[in-house]
Formats: sequence, C-alpha cells, structure tokens
Amino acid sequence: MPFEPAAWPRRLRSQEWYGGTSRDTIYHRGWMKNQGYPDDLFDGRPIIGILNTWSDLTPCNGHLRELAEKVKAGVWEAGGFPVEVPVFSASENTYRPTAMMYRNIAALAVEEAMRGQPIDGAVLLVGCDKTTPSLMMGAASTDIPSIVVSGGPMLNGYFRGERVGSGTHLWKFSEAVKAGEMTQEEFLEAEASMSRSTGTCNTMGTASTMASMAEALGMALSGNAAIPAVDSRRRVMAQLTGRRIVQMVKDDLKPSDVLTKQAFENAIRTNAAIGGSTNAVIHLLAIAGRVGIDLTLEDWDRCGRDVPTIVNLMPSGKYLMEEFFYAGGLPAVLKRLGEGGLLHRDALTVSGGPIWDEVAAARNDNDDVILPVEKALTQSGGIAVLRGNLAPGGAVLKPSAASAHLLTHRGRAVVFEDIDDYKARINDEALDIDETCVMVLKNCGPKGYPGMAEVGNMGLPPKVLRKGITDMVRISDARMSGTAYGTVVLHTAPEAAAGGPLAVVRDGDMIELDVPNRRLHLEVTEEELAARLAEWTPSHPRASSGYEWLHQTHVQGADTGADLDFLKGCRGSPVGKDSH
Repeated sequence: MPFEPAAWPRRLRSQEWYGGTSRDTIYHRGWMKNQGYPDDLFDGRPIIGILNTWSDLTPCNGHLRELAEKVKAGVWEAGGFPVEVPVFSASENTYRPTAMMYRNIAALAVEEAMRGQPIDGAVLLVGCDKTTPSLMMGAASTDIPSIVVSGGPMLNGYFRGERVGSGTHLWKFSEAVKAGEMTQEEFLEAEASMSRSTGTCNTMGTASTMASMAEALGMALSGNAAIPAVDSRRRVMAQLTGRRIVQMVKDDLKPSDVLTKQAFENAIRTNAAIGGSTNAVIHLLAIAGRVGIDLTLEDWDRCGRDVPTIVNLMPSGKYLMEEFFYAGGLPAVLKRLGEGGLLHRDALTVSGGPIWDEVAAARNDNDDVILPVEKALTQSGGIAVLRGNLAPGGAVLKPSAASAHLLTHRGRAVVFEDIDDYKARINDEALDIDETCVMVLKNCGPKGYPGMAEVGNMGLPPKVLRKGITDMVRISDARMSGTAYGTVVLHTAPEAAAGGPLAVVRDGDMIELDVPNRRLHLEVTEEELAARLAEWTPSHPRASSGYEWLHQTHVQGADTGADLDFLKGCRGSPVGKDSH
C-alpha cells in the first residue's frame, strides 16, 4: 500500500531538513540521495534513527548489526524511513578505568546525535549494561519518541555438568583457585564455557537487569528483556519494535509520557522481584533526573523493601536467563506483581496502552525458576538503603545476594586506601584479618576511581578462604558487578574522594552493620569523627584536562545517580537554525 503523507497529523521534525524546495533543503536532501534513496522517501514520512551501540570491542553487542537490519525491515513495513546511526558504545569488559566513567559522555553524545540530526523517532539498540542507561538518558533529555530493543542474553554455559553463569562463576572460580580448591588449568578450561554465544551476561547481572528495567518502565515491548540473543524470536522482537516506533511518532508518544513516577516505582519493585543488580539504583536515579522525575534512595527502600525475590537466577539463585525466558520471562513476573498489588497497572508503555494489558495473560511455566511467593529466595528483597554516620548520604546492599548471618554484624575494620592498596596487600599472609573483620575500601567512587568501578566485591584473603569461609562484610564507595554476590555494602555516600566519613575510617575501628534496621555505623564519637574530617586532605590528585577532568569536576554522588551536574533535566529537541 503506498505511503500517504497526509496521514501524518503534523509536520515532522525531519521536514525542517528535507521538506520543501529551498536551497538548504535541497542541500540536505541532495547529499542523502547519493546513497540511492528515491524522492518519495523525503515526502513527509517519519525518519527513524536506529541508534546502534554495536562495536567489535563491545562483545555483548557484537550481533546488533544483524538486529538493526530487522529493525529496519519493521520500519519500512510501517511506512517509515530507517537510518542506522552508530553511537558511543561503552563495554564493561574492555573500557578502562571503567565503563561507568563513560556512561555520561555516552549519554551526552547520544543526546546531541538525536537533537542535531533529522530524526523523528529513535530505536535504542542496546546490550552491554552501560549502553542501556546511556541511551535511555539521552532519549529522556531530548524527549523524541523512543523505544528500546535489547540484544538479549547469551546461552547457558556449562562446565563439567554445572551451569556456568557469566561473571558469577568468574568470581566463584577465582576464589576457588585462591582457596586451593581448583587448579589454574581447570580455571582456564572453564573459561571456554563462560561465554558460549553472542549476547550479554546470562545471569541476572546489570545487563539483564537493565533490559528488565526498560521493560518494567514501559520503554520496551513486552517480553523484550529475556529472549536469548541467538533465538529467532529476538529478531522478531527487533522487527516488531521497528514497526512500533513509526506509530509512536505518529502518536507523538514520548519518553516523558512513559517515564512517570509510577513507572519508576514499577521498575523498583520489579528489580526486587528479579533480584536485580545494585547498579540499577544509580542508572534509574540518573534516568529519572534526565526526565525530571523526583526519584530518591528513599523511594528505592520504600518500594522495594517488602517485595519478595521470586526469580531464582544467579547470582542470587541457581538458574540463568535462558531458563527465565522459557519460564515466561518478565511478563510473568509483572503479572505476579500486579496480582499482589505491587504494580501500577495503568502505567503507560510504548505499546500505547497500560502495562497490565501487556501482562495480564502471561503464564509462568516453571515454578522453580519463577517461584511462588511462599518459596521466595527472600521475603524482603529489593535494595536495602543504609544510613548512619558512615553513610549520611546513603549506601546500598542487595539482601538476596548476601549471607543471612552477616546482615547483622559488628567487626573490626581492615582498611584499604584504594584498589591498588587492596591488590598489594590482600594476598599477604601477614595481613591482620579474619572472617569477623569488615573490609573497607576507599577512593573508588564516582570522583575517586574515577568513574566508580566494579571493585566493591573485593575477593577475600586466601588465608580466610582456606578455612572454607566464602563471605565477609565489605564496605566501599565503589560499585559491584550485577553478576557478583556477597554481603557487600556499596555506593557509600558521600564518597571518600569527596571527603565523606568513609575517607577517615582507620584500621581497628569497629563498624556495625544492621540491615534490618538499615543502619551503618562507625563506632567513634561525634567529636572524634569531626576532628578526623577536619584534618582530612585528598590523597589522590585530580586530572587537569580532558574528559577525566570534566567528569571529576562535574560528576554528582552515587546517591543521586552519578550524572554530570549540567546534564540534569529534559532539554527537549528544538530544531536549530540551518547555517548552510
């Protein structure tokens, strides 16, 4: 059926570039035609930008060019004009000092790519964990109709009959080598089974968590989160997404229509139910800040505290994303939340309708993967937000990945001034530490590392591991991989590099962790703490130029999303004056 420009209810944004017969529009249109595009593609149909985070150095996203072709097919079918746009791609497993340092510049680059180019709508083609929030942040800042399609998780790994979760077993096997329970040769043999297909981590790590967050927020089509990367249904999802974005442009359905406070509360409760990554806290706070929603750490504790963790996936449980998809995926979880009064059923999604319409008919086909509430991994899941004199701005802990006996603990601090200090001393048999101690890591926050690396789940000292101990209380201003586990207090704010109380913890100080009462306390007097803080001076030099300087100068704390201060808020997508 031929495309009918009159069907569009308003002049599209892209027509400011391509519509008409002026010198400037002929300039823009003429150059595009050197790719072989016929005249009628510029007659008023919507131009859809496929923002592709493919990169050979982002292995999780290595298949996204193939998915982009399916998105294009869907856009063509719906009467749109697809254009593929490569955008900044930060891979967690290759970028140094950490991909998190580049999330904000990626979001800025995406925002300006959307604002400065002739696109009417955007498909956000994402995978590795920072690509999802960075593209959503950019879309929220411009408020151009946008929809997420994820690359999907890799297939299950197996080693000697045991499921191998990407990331989770990396930490597990590494500790086993240090404890003398596994040889280095066996570790190398296991490596081949950790990543046996294209796609993101197959555990409920940050990539799968953020794919789930996009779906729970209503920014992706129902069922998007869990389809394996190599499953043909992932390609179908991409094509359907291409069709859907064209209608979204026609309806002028924007991120600000979908990303409401109710949507964020749905996502927080979903994160609790799936045992999602602590990284979701920072990313959702940042996305909310871009769209202008007042979301706080208190919202995380309020909404997630009484939600049972019912998805039995690593690192909290035993299965992987492949089984989660076969069991029913996120729609089955959202239905369970809705039936329990834990979902805002009328929250709008990119489908154009309420979220409940998308999930009301969902099935759970495996009660051992998506558990009944009475068999939940923990009845009080979510992210615990801790406060006290050690974390006046807050700190977070993931109860479903922690050891129950350590959730209330008092121990002697063993302090590492930074990650290099930790690496230099942790294997020293003379280190004065045992399993009752509290490991404290400083200067690994947004400003300090810089970028806030995933080093918070510090490996235990070998002499403790050899006792058969697998967990200790660890406290830092760093992040932890979503694939990791343990009784790990993270995102301590204010961070050490900003002069927070964490900066002045000393070896031998006693620290109390009380997760049920949400308390993190350094046992020194107020006067002593004040005196230490008054004497504190930064121990790490700041960068003097380049993006590192920009980041360290303008990054905010983890408690507000670790975004750059000048990027907060929705700036919209006005079409600038043409200078040609």
